[in-house]
Amino acid sequence: MQTRKKYIFLTFLASWLLLFFFGGDQLRRFAFFSGRKAEARRNWPRWTDRSLLKSFVDLEELQRDGDPALLSPRERRAAWLSVHRSSRCRMETCFDFSRCERHGFKVFTYPQERGQPVSETYGKILSSIERSRYHTPNPEEACLFILSIDTLDRDHLSGQYVRGVDEKIRGFPLWNGGRNHLIFNLYSGTWPSYTGELGFDIGQAMLAKASFDSQSFRPGFDVSIPLFSKDHPQRGGDRGWLYQDSVPPKKKYLLVFKGKRYLTGIGSGTRNALHHIHNGKDIISLTTCKHGKDWEKHKDTRCDKDNVDYERFDYQELLHNSTFCIVPRGRRLGSFRFLEALQAACIPVLLSDGWELPFAEVIDWGRAAVVGSERLLLQIPSAVRCIHPERVLAFQQQTQFLWDAYFSSVDKIVHTTLEIIKDRLSPHRSRSRFLWNALPGGLLVLPDFSTHLGDFPFYYLQQAYSPSEKFTAFIRVVCQAGSLSQPTLRLIQAVSGSQYCAQIVILWSCEKPPPPSGKWPRSAVPLTIIRGSGKLSERFFPFEAIQTDAVLSLDEDTSLSTSEVDFAFLVWRSFPERIVGFPTQSHFWDAEQGRWGCTSKWTNELSIVLTAAAFYHRYYHSLFTEYLPAGLRELVDGLAACEDILMNVLVAAVTKLPPIKVTQRKQPKEGVAQQAECRDGAAGTPPPGQRSPSAPHSAPARVKGTAGSRRFSQRQDCLNQLADWFGYMPLVSSQLRLDPVLFKDQVSVLRKKYPSLEKP
Repeated sequence: MQTRKKYIFLTFLASWLLLFFFGGDQLRRFAFFSGRKAEARRNWPRWTDRSLLKSFVDLEELQRDGDPALLSPRERRAAWLSVHRSSRCRMETCFDFSRCERHGFKVFTYPQERGQPVSETYGKILSSIERSRYHTPNPEEACLFILSIDTLDRDHLSGQYVRGVDEKIRGFPLWNGGRNHLIFNLYSGTWPSYTGELGFDIGQAMLAKASFDSQSFRPGFDVSIPLFSKDHPQRGGDRGWLYQDSVPPKKKYLLVFKGKRYLTGIGSGTRNALHHIHNGKDIISLTTCKHGKDWEKHKDTRCDKDNVDYERFDYQELLHNSTFCIVPRGRRLGSFRFLEALQAACIPVLLSDGWELPFAEVIDWGRAAVVGSERLLLQIPSAVRCIHPERVLAFQQQTQFLWDAYFSSVDKIVHTTLEIIKDRLSPHRSRSRFLWNALPGGLLVLPDFSTHLGDFPFYYLQQAYSPSEKFTAFIRVVCQAGSLSQPTLRLIQAVSGSQYCAQIVILWSCEKPPPPSGKWPRSAVPLTIIRGSGKLSERFFPFEAIQTDAVLSLDEDTSLSTSEVDFAFLVWRSFPERIVGFPTQSHFWDAEQGRWGCTSKWTNELSIVLTAAAFYHRYYHSLFTEYLPAGLRELVDGLAACEDILMNVLVAAVTKLPPIKVTQRKQPKEGVAQQAECRDGAAGTPPPGQRSPSAPHSAPARVKGTAGSRRFSQRQDCLNQLADWFGYMPLVSSQLRLDPVLFKDQVSVLRKKYPSLEKP
């Protein structure tokens, strides 16, 4: 028993000694040196203390590089939370989907208050929404709300900074904590930190913001937009700089940059280092310190030389003659240089760490830009030299597509923002990433029409699809007598005789009811009659009765043979994205009158195929009715013979291609007025650099009769108003006519597939 107690006592003593030697020292440090430790924590890290670590940079330079207002992480977090109190917002938690169920995706803009200043840029954004198909003047129908308060510039040092936004928005009865609201912003924060602070609480509103930081960006809720200048065009916009003759892709310079160099403050680190990659040969990197009020106070030893070199090169010339363009961050993450490089087909090399790229939710920037790192600047030259020329050309082509589809105008930037939000409301019917990154672009592909690529006319060649082998003849009848005319009866018989005709649909736009079924000619294909309202735009309505891909649009007095119809349909199947037809017109720019004109004279030029006898894809009915705003359809209904011009303008704007004329046995019956030239109309100016046909040299024939003069005056008005609405003239001229093989060749008729086309 005594031995057992002795062993227990020795074990306890040994444990106590171990605890004393290994833990006592830490206890003493905690008890006696807690004050010194707190002091050390406050002063750490002391990077310039030579006893700890030798410094290789000056203290002034270190303080400059860490300048983001010298805010602590806690202070930066507090500033961010002042803007994003609902930082965990998602569409499912901060958006009321029920508002969009009854009337669809409609956008309401708050009415402008008296005395409320609005910048030119924000005025363009509001105008883009109000002119679009999304807009509604009734807030009860709205799914999304846009403030009338200008929130673009939230730099309180700016003259366009609007004060008291918090008080104003809280007084709006529709605000509802920001729910279902979209706020546009281009400039946030101010000197010296340039944080994302907007100066007011956005609540549960979505942000469409430029220079978005990926840390504050809320995926699936916010939208990152590009930074654009106040001179950015409202609509249309200039075309890209890449032309067919600019191949091979190699240019005079490999990599260029010309811009400001910040001597102090945020963003100075990257731009101060750009001179390291300048070699004066194929890599040109030019910076200037000469900007701002007190630049001379802060200038360094490089400034004078940099300023001299800066003036030796023209910025536009560098853009034209360089393959890659460096796009570094400025004071904020984004810069105007990004859109400038896209338009110039100068592949952007992005040096802006943490930047959420514009529309990155849908755009694959890996196909159009090189995303670099600010810390790996010296590796950029070798990286871009390794890109194969074929890949370079693919990058350049993609920059032109993205510029034209989403960035060339304020309208496109705003509409892309709205379409991204609309896709979130119905994920099962949203556009795929492929549709956003392939011609003609996401804005022109309506998911309400279909989500299958084979249903659109643009992807047959890429996806190995084929259009349907039958067509629907769509005949518009506007007779006044309420009975069928002989030309209409002959037309139905000729079309129904085609081996490719699936059905005939009659749009009966007469005041009297259509004749009974016994009065219609017998045909081998079904015949469907639809009662119309008399509106001209109704002929392009997406009727459910049209089930085939191809639509043959016809007027009641059109004269065609079965052979003409068969040949035209086979041509259309090879070009399903275009309009293929018979009667044509051409447009031209009349420099003397300062307006657009059109002519139907027999010339080698054509840009319009009249829909009195033309094939096109049925998708264009949906695009005409759902994509175009109601104002354009009202224009068509108010002007005679304007609907076919609008359809041609729409297809040309989508495809960037001209229509195709095919052989016709005899000219379809048209009024004498169509042999004359369009004259009167609103003035317009062609976009800079756009090629347009010049006016015919021969004097135009005068239109006989008041009705003919009025008709072509309205066509002229229509052409000029459409050019004004689109911001440019979309029509593309061509000199192509397709004839059957051996057409009018001196060979046996037995060898010809369509001999009847040569008969008078």
